[in-house]
Amino acid sequence: MLFIEYNKCSTCKRAKKFLDDHNIDYIDRPIKEENPTYEEISNWIKKYNIDIKKLFNTSGLKYRELNLKDRLTSMTDNEKINLLSSDGMLVKRPLLISDDQILIGFKEQQWNNLL
Repeated sequence: MLFIEYNKCSTCKRAKKFLDDHNIDYIDRPIKEENPTYEEISNWIKKYNIDIKKLFNTSGLKYRELNLKDRLTSMTDNEKINLLSSDGMLVKRPLLISDDQILIGFKEQQWNNLL
């Protein structure tokens, strides 16, 4: 599994502890240094049938600075994916990606049920 995180994020730290406590193997990838690519994001959207909007970190500073709450509604999917792939701070985290599922954000009960 691929675990994409921001190491200063408290939610990511809790998710990582959850994985470690449950002896779940994963590859750790820092989102700030290695942002998801356009191709990765496009693939996740298609493969896991997810709404692009769920990938946005709506509580982040960058999201607010760019006024994305109002702008996203008029953007094309291509523009949204380009934006997400341009800056890891726009992507909701953590992300846990396996062959058959993607978990966006950390909700312990949900992770317990799915892992």
